[in-house]
Amino acid sequence: MALLDWMTEATGPVVEGDGVLLRPPRAGDFAAWADLRDRSRAYLQPWEPAWPEDDLTRAAFRRRLALYAREMDQGHAWPLFVLDPKGKTLYGAITLSNVRRGVAETGTLGYWIGQPYAGRGLGTAALRAMAGFAFSSARLHRLEAACLPANIGSRRVLEKAGFRKEGEARAYLKINGVWADHLLFGLVSDEFKAS
Repeated sequence: MALLDWMTEATGPVVEGDGVLLRPPRAGDFAAWADLRDRSRAYLQPWEPAWPEDDLTRAAFRRRLALYAREMDQGHAWPLFVLDPKGKTLYGAITLSNVRRGVAETGTLGYWIGQPYAGRGLGTAALRAMAGFAFSSARLHRLEAACLPANIGSRRVLEKAGFRKEGEARAYLKINGVWADHLLFGLVSDEFKAS
């Protein structure tokens, strides 16, 4: 069965936002995704985990799609691409992951916008759209996100989307090969609905 995973198109939510459309990645997105990631490499790498050697290959993309499909089927994560409202131009991606149920009803958001589209409010629009999905369709109570202290752009995106800084975590995530401190942000459903 695992050999056929790559052929399965992920089905999941399609979320409309202010100037963005969020939807699961598809096999046909490979060229646009690899091109945008490659053109944005120097811009993105300081803020992300180290890229595997084969990260931008078709085989790696297929493995990624298979993982995404399993995560969505299990309700553990929703990795979505951020596109223009007609779904033609790829801007980046956003993932709701680490979904915890029961007494937590919480998930973690991660996101990236390609360098050609940075600074246009697309990250903020994607976060707001994903928060709307998380609080209504996924029925979560709380969202969490983190960013490096030096990543001023990401911090602004979180604040504009309604997230509040809640603290700092030492050596929180391994970014570009180094354990790095992060600023921690949170948003609860009641605050989102009131904004």
